[in-house]
Amino acid sequence: QEHIVETGGGLVHAGESLTLSCAPSSSAFSINAGGWYRQTPGQQREMVAHISPRGDTRYDDSVQGRFTIFRDNARNTVYLQMNDLKPEDTAVYYCNADLVDSDYEYLYSQWGQGTQVTVSL
Repeated sequence: QEHIVETGGGLVHAGESLTLSCAPSSSAFSINAGGWYRQTPGQQREMVAHISPRGDTRYDDSVQGRFTIFRDNARNTVYLQMNDLKPEDTAVYYCNADLVDSDYEYLYSQWGQGTQVTVSL
């Protein structure tokens, strides 16, 4: 079953902003580590940003300074704030996360179905 849901994609012009959200499909799970990836047709999926359980972040060079990954544990959500979007950012964006339940059982490396981001000139 699908355990991760991404929302927030859409169509924007270059220079505009979007915020993506990633959350477990069931409230039984919390996000431990999480990250955002993107993929275009014919290309391999690439890492965009990653956040550790304690909030340490890592970014791909192509988005450094424009994108911010952050988490709100009270809302059980990981976000990707995307500023100054460029046509090259057009892709399906996927969330990947390690999930943990109240009994400390883990579901590792769970993928969502993706959300489309399209940036036009």
